[in-house]
Amino acid sequence: MSILENYEIPQQKNPLETENIGKLIARYSLPAIASSLVNSIYNIVDQIFVGNSIGELGNAATNVSFPFVLVVAAMAMTFGIGGASAFSLYLGGKQEKKAKSVAGNAMTLMLLTGVVAGIITLIFLKPILIAFGGRGQTLEYAIEYTRIIAVGTPLAMLGTGASQLIRADGSPQYAMISTLSGAVLNCILDPVLIFGFGMGMAGAAYATVIGQLVSAILILLYFRRFKTVKLEVKDYLLTVDSVLRILKIGIAAGAMQFASTIVSIVLNNVLGYYGELSKYGRDIPLACVGIITKVCALFDGVALVFHLLINSTF
Repeated sequence: MSILENYEIPQQKNPLETENIGKLIARYSLPAIASSLVNSIYNIVDQIFVGNSIGELGNAATNVSFPFVLVVAAMAMTFGIGGASAFSLYLGGKQEKKAKSVAGNAMTLMLLTGVVAGIITLIFLKPILIAFGGRGQTLEYAIEYTRIIAVGTPLAMLGTGASQLIRADGSPQYAMISTLSGAVLNCILDPVLIFGFGMGMAGAAYATVIGQLVSAILILLYFRRFKTVKLEVKDYLLTVDSVLRILKIGIAAGAMQFASTIVSIVLNNVLGYYGELSKYGRDIPLACVGIITKVCALFDGVALVFHLLINSTF
């Protein structure tokens, strides 16, 4: 048995208990915003490569599959924010056993839900994408793209949700690094797989999943050495109390994200219907709105940065 196996990292105090509120806002918010900005940039870059490879049909197809991404994000935020908030509340109340349980249970919920959601999506892929507004050749491209990213659903759940737990454990920079590493790798792999290997839509999807895999690996490595508590195998076993606590806190955040999913689905179908009645056809409006949505997300992130800096200053 090696020295490293016998060595245990001493548990640290969570900075949320001791540090100045102003410093905490900057320390925790800026890395999260940076991650959001890079993800927005990645989404725009993804649209550029897909558009140059496939054309408007490719951009329309990614927009058709976008509600699926939003649904996954809604579930991840429910368990991630619910778990992280419950973890912080229990830790602040010196209830370490319950804090460990909600952290472990949140991870288990993300993985199990991700697997189930991925399987259901693969089984009912075509009718789901038709409901999301896919038709004709756009539907074919959307099926090709979504079939691959659906396999990575558990990875996407971890990347979005588990980073919340890492922040709650006092490591916002690590959460940012885990997110950024996947997004940056995704941007690098996009042109390589789409153009270099001539994989088209499949290349964009594989680049996404590989990026998510790298982020998930970094997250899982962190959970082996949690800072403020030591997670054990039993903490990952689902308990009624911990699951209900996570859902009670996280359901609001998940519901807000799910509402965005409904808006996206309705918008896709309205655009498709009226697009067919216009000279532009069904696909161009879908492609345009998909691109505009990604650009707007970037500007929202920039506005949030300035808002944070102004509030922190004054």
